[in-house]
Amino acid sequence: MKAFTNANARSISDAVSLIARARQENRSVAIAGGGSDLLGQMKERLVTPDLLVRLAAIKNLDTVKVTNPGVTIGGQMTLAALAANALIRGEFAVLAQAAEGVATPQIRNVATLAGNLCQRPWCWYYRNGFKCLKNGGTTCYSVTGENEFHAIFGGGPSYIVHPSDTAPALVALDASFRIVGPSGERRVPAADFFTLPTVNSARENVLADGEILAEIILPSRGRASIRSTYHKILDREAWTHAVVSAAVVMEMDKDVCRRARIVLGGVAPIPWRLPEVEAMLTGQRVTPELAAKAGEAAVTGARPLAKNGYKVPMVRAMVARTVAGLVA
Repeated sequence: MKAFTNANARSISDAVSLIARARQENRSVAIAGGGSDLLGQMKERLVTPDLLVRLAAIKNLDTVKVTNPGVTIGGQMTLAALAANALIRGEFAVLAQAAEGVATPQIRNVATLAGNLCQRPWCWYYRNGFKCLKNGGTTCYSVTGENEFHAIFGGGPSYIVHPSDTAPALVALDASFRIVGPSGERRVPAADFFTLPTVNSARENVLADGEILAEIILPSRGRASIRSTYHKILDREAWTHAVVSAAVVMEMDKDVCRRARIVLGGVAPIPWRLPEVEAMLTGQRVTPELAAKAGEAAVTGARPLAKNGYKVPMVRAMVARTVAGLVA
C-alpha cells in the first residue's frame, strides 16, 4: 500500500475544502466513510491517494430524521444501524431488507449507506488490476472472457453490474440524494444518480470531482397501503453480492395495484427499473397469473453474454414470485 496522509474532516464543508486544497497542490485524494471497500482497493493499488479524507467524525451524518415531507438518512449511517432502525423497518421495509442483506455482520457494522451506493464494481478484471475500461484502459475483457456475473441489461461498452444492494431499493422508493461539493449543493433523484457506461465507461454515478454524497431523502410512506420487499439471490450464503435481486414497492387498494416500482439489481451497470412491468400492474388486480405475466415481461430486452444466460429465467421467476408474494 502506498503511503498517504489521513485527514479527519470536521464537517462536510471542511471535507470539501480539504479535497479542494489537495487538488490545488496536485495531490490525489480518496474519500472514506466506513472504508470497507476503499481499504481493499488501496491494498491492491487500484486507488493510490496522497490524502485520505475521512468522514466518520462528522456529526449528525449517521442518523435518521423525520423531515418535511419525508425522512432524511445521513450518508454515514452504517448499514447495520439502518437495517435496525424502527422507522425504516416500519415504513421502508425494502430498504431495511436490502441493508441487512449486505455482506456479513462485521462489514455491515462498518460500511455506510453512502459507501454502499458509491462503491466501485466488483468485476474480477477490475479488482485484479487489468487495464480495463474501469481501470484506465480501453477494453472490457468480460465481453469475450469470464462473464458469468455480468450484465444482461444495459451493457456496453462495459458490462459490469452495479454492486449495491441499497441502490435498487432507493430507486424503487423514489429517493433523492443531497450532494455537496465545491460548487455548492444539489439534489439528484436516485434514478438519475447512477449512470450507464455509454455516458462514461470509467464512472458509475454523477458525482463530480470533489463532491460528497451527504444525505438520502425518502418521501413519506406512512400509508398502510404501501407494501415493499427486497429479494436477493446469491451464489453463496454470505460475503457476496447479488447474482440477481429485486426491489418491489407497490401501493395497494386491497388487491388492486394503484402504483408500482420494480427495480432489479445484479443484472445491469445501474439499478435496472422495469417501467413496462410497472405499467402492466398499475390499476390491475394482482393475481398469480398477472404476476407470472409480469415475470415474463421483466426479461424483455435482455441480452445475455456467453456465460450468464442463466440470469434470464432467474429474473423471470424472481419478479413473478416477489410480486405475488407481496399480495399473498
